Amino acid sequence: MAKKIVITAALTGVLARREQCPYIPYSPEEIALEGKRAVEAGASVLHIHARQPDGLPAYDIETYRQIGEAVRAHCGNVIINYSTGAVGLSREERIQHITALKPDMAALNMGSMNYGIYSSKIKEFYHDFVFQNPFSDIKFYLEKMKEAGTLPEMEVFDNGHINNANPLIDMGILQKPFVFSFVMGVLGGIPISTRNLLHQAGTVPEGSHWQVIGIGRKQWQLVAAAITIDGNIRVGLEDNFYLPEGDMAKSNGELVDAGVRLVRMLGKEVATIDETRAMLSIPFKS
Repeated sequence: MAKKIVITAALTGVLARREQCPYIPYSPEEIALEGKRAVEAGASVLHIHARQPDGLPAYDIETYRQIGEAVRAHCGNVIINYSTGAVGLSREERIQHITALKPDMAALNMGSMNYGIYSSKIKEFYHDFVFQNPFSDIKFYLEKMKEAGTLPEMEVFDNGHINNANPLIDMGILQKPFVFSFVMGVLGGIPISTRNLLHQAGTVPEGSHWQVIGIGRKQWQLVAAAITIDGNIRVGLEDNFYLPEGDMAKSNGELVDAGVRLVRMLGKEVATIDETRAMLSIPFKS
């Protein structure tokens, strides 16, 4: 049977603001309703950051708890994936919601990097920071995720980040199933191109599950290329506001629907939540 394509929806992120896109959800209920729209369209994994009422990022356990309860109420057995990415927090603060709430999955950043956003119009950087993820921290997060029964989703922003998994596999800290996300299009990381995608896909450990995360309007060419080689895909307002035709999406559901249409146009089928849980060996925690 042909491999089915898993679709993840990244619902809100931490940098995107309603001034840029009025449909970005902030509150737990808004995030959960966006999750429902995404699931109804065909997503089986929801990647979630927490936000404060004013849109700033939130990292506290209680906000994540409220989001999780609302998502379960609206989205049934969807796979919940919480972020652990942050700048300026201690490693204990970055992982505390995973330890307390034990989600199905959690994003795990696999290396340090410059992380910037540059405006060619004004010739200035309007985000410019260093995203620090030393091996000692990655090892610490993996140990905490293992204790929580949470599957790590390894976010790799460059090819060297894929190689960073090898010593952790050798130590037995990182165990199958290996799940990689190729984040492409961030300034400081690997650019979006089919050539770069093929290189990334060719260097993960054999049998790995992987998806593409394209940042910005070039996302759709990356999504299409990934589908043709049985890669999985992530879409959503965290990564890109715009539909393939160029119009701004009014919900995460519209972006997922566009992804589903691409999957089917290219002769593939979308994995259900139950099929995705089976692929990734993630039992449903009621």
